[in-house]
Amino acid sequence: MAMMQEFKEFAMKGNVVDLAVGVIIGGAFGKIVDSLVQDVIMPPIGRIFGGLDFANYYLPLNGQATTMTLVEAKKAGAVLAYGNFLTILLNFIILAFIIFQMVRLMNKARRAQPEALAVAPATPEDIVLLREIRDSLQKNGQKSNDLAK
Repeated sequence: MAMMQEFKEFAMKGNVVDLAVGVIIGGAFGKIVDSLVQDVIMPPIGRIFGGLDFANYYLPLNGQATTMTLVEAKKAGAVLAYGNFLTILLNFIILAFIIFQMVRLMNKARRAQPEALAVAPATPEDIVLLREIRDSLQKNGQKSNDLAK
């Protein structure tokens, strides 16, 4: 039972929850960047380099014809799929650049925040006692004035 309690304390720490949220959002963001690269960036690049889908560029290693799609060529034997590798590499470069920009903005925002106000030092004990004595004397002085009336 102690192990379950220890696991519960570990799982409920703020850092673990933040990490889980980051992983989930990062996975979704990775899919967005993957779609951006495959559906928006690579088609024009593929058009420039011969009109084929860039991800289908490969070097046949088993004598396959280069006119087959990558999936067909892989079924026929081993291929060196450099186009697919370059697409994934471009995904990584875009993700790395975006993360770099996010970290850069976060660092800039941290530097722009005013420093936390310094906590006023505690009042020395002798000053506190003198204030209490003063307040007590003032209170007693008012009582004696009230009695005199």
